[in-house]
Amino acid sequence: MAPMNSTDRARPLDAAQRATLIEVARRSIEHGLRTGRPLVVTPSEYHRDLKAVRASFVTLQTQGRLRGCIGHLEAVQPLVVDVAENAFAAAFRDPRFAPLTAGEWPTVDIHLSILTTPEPMYFLSEADLLDQLRPGEDGLILQDGPNRGTFLPSVWESLPEPSDFLVHLKHKAGLAANHWSDSVEVYRYHTESFGETELA
Repeated sequence: MAPMNSTDRARPLDAAQRATLIEVARRSIEHGLRTGRPLVVTPSEYHRDLKAVRASFVTLQTQGRLRGCIGHLEAVQPLVVDVAENAFAAAFRDPRFAPLTAGEWPTVDIHLSILTTPEPMYFLSEADLLDQLRPGEDGLILQDGPNRGTFLPSVWESLPEPSDFLVHLKHKAGLAANHWSDSVEVYRYHTESFGETELA
């Protein structure tokens, strides 16, 4: 990742840039319904803040229920490209759901989360880790050996207690609720989050 694209130095997106990303996500899903492929975007046609290499997650909801969520934890490509590809993947490649159908599409709400660079957390025990967590703010990546899982900060809305948040994150990573070892690694990140209903 080039220094100029560091997510931690990136400016918050303005309303027009947010609307552009939502539009790109929507166009990519519509393109997928027609062709089975994600929309191909040309980064040079967009504002420099949307061309910066940043990581994103795209979450789809139908009547308040999760319908798909796919993203990257690490910045690997221009943000506008990342959003287009993740929107398509959330609609058609989330293994938890059947591919989105044209009949469902009018009921779908799109929500985007733009990630900062994950930073390692340092703790002496599970209790120490829990004490450091900031409900409503922290996104977490938990890893132990080949097992890995992440929760976006928005998950705090349904799991407001740090202990519950951590237990469910362990489960997502394929670990037991009481699992703990000296090799557990946890990384913290934050997101700039917005949805199309908020921009309407």
